[in-house]
Amino acid sequence: MNRRTFLAKTGLVSLSLFLTPDLNASVPSQPDHRPNIVYIIADDLGWHDVGFHGSDIRTPNIDKLGKEGIILDRFYVCPVCSPTRAGVMTGRYPLRYGMQDGVVNPRKRHGLPPDEWTLPQMLEKCGYKQRTMIGKWHLGLASTKFHPLQHGFTAFYGHYNGALDYFSHVRAGQLDWHRDYNASYDKGYSTDLLGGEAVRLIRDSDPNDPFYIHLCFNAPHSPLQAKQEDLAEYGFDPDEPLSQNTDAGLGAREGASNYGKQGRGNTIRQTYSAITTAMDRQVGEILKAIDEKGICENTIVIFHSDNGADPKQGGNNQPLRGNKFTTWEGGVRVVAMIRWPKQLQGGRTCHNMMGYIDMWPTLAAAVGYTDNDGKRRDGINMLGVLKGEKEAPDRPFHLGRDAVATQDWKLVKDELFAISNDPHEKTNVAEQHPEIVKKLSAYRDEFIKMEGPACKTSLPKPTDWPPKEWKIPQE
Repeated sequence: MNRRTFLAKTGLVSLSLFLTPDLNASVPSQPDHRPNIVYIIADDLGWHDVGFHGSDIRTPNIDKLGKEGIILDRFYVCPVCSPTRAGVMTGRYPLRYGMQDGVVNPRKRHGLPPDEWTLPQMLEKCGYKQRTMIGKWHLGLASTKFHPLQHGFTAFYGHYNGALDYFSHVRAGQLDWHRDYNASYDKGYSTDLLGGEAVRLIRDSDPNDPFYIHLCFNAPHSPLQAKQEDLAEYGFDPDEPLSQNTDAGLGAREGASNYGKQGRGNTIRQTYSAITTAMDRQVGEILKAIDEKGICENTIVIFHSDNGADPKQGGNNQPLRGNKFTTWEGGVRVVAMIRWPKQLQGGRTCHNMMGYIDMWPTLAAAVGYTDNDGKRRDGINMLGVLKGEKEAPDRPFHLGRDAVATQDWKLVKDELFAISNDPHEKTNVAEQHPEIVKKLSAYRDEFIKMEGPACKTSLPKPTDWPPKEWKIPQE
């Protein structure tokens, strides 16, 4: 058995492999024509909530994207959304800048640090003039220094918070719908508005000027609110009496005050399904716009969820163990895919471990970025692996303070799983492999040492919050 095979079988790789920048530096020269990039992130989509995973939810367009591209079967994110979004933006673990734990809720004073070198800033340096953020930001709203336009985007359309009303676009009593820094009064179902904005930008784009669209749907996250036509597709009966339970975030109906009383049981799954299908429809409209523009061949389309689903809100992560908020597979292993016909052979499934922090260096390689920006990326360039030209390194991947994984092993607290053979985390083999537990525990300790302070606003805490129409205070 050679050394590489031994390392892959045991998971005993040196931490220096994880930290080495060589993989990130190995990028191609400037391509003949830089690709367009459409990066789509769903919100709380479960592993079992897409058709190609056997779901009862109809997602023909997401399925089509996976069939035409590469399904990333072992794609990891964080257990909740803000850290995942931060890691995608930076290619670095959010633990480094105080964003690992929890979400940036409406009263938080921190956000994405201005000194992080973001994905859109890198693309700007590569000549991408149009870099648009659409949808849910969730990376800081206490100060304008956390605004998308301060992090390399040229335009913003969407909302700062999570969990806003799909129809009224209200969060915490104030309108949370914006174009750049200003409130937007556009009417309509949020999923349709966000997808429609992406379609418009694609149709209006200059064929000689590559674009970057970062589209973050708030679907299928709660509050569970769907259009009547989508509810009808799942047998939702508008005349059936609803439960009087009004727990926030459970299946709501369009049309009544605050869009309906809340229901439980099957109503929740039906509403979640309807929301997901509405999102899938917009994915289809985006793919159609790309085709009609004649730019499919050289457009990178990425799709993944920000974390696993919360079953209490209608999602389904089966047969994976766990859910959102946990580092079990159901919380951090998500539906993911990439399509780039010009460079990546489609119709395949990639079983190599990769994740959210890898997308920055992988896209950097795709667009020919080779400069040293002074920031060490935690993610690695996986383009050669996706092309089938390189072996994927076996490295530790940080999933949270309590969990770390390699290609073959995963440690959660004090439980060890041979994850490549036991993806459902059924059998704890810690007693049989104490040396691997020790090694992975050491990796985990090293990860925790990365922790840095959160970047907080210097503005005084306002007495009245939220501000009218969620106008972010200027700093």
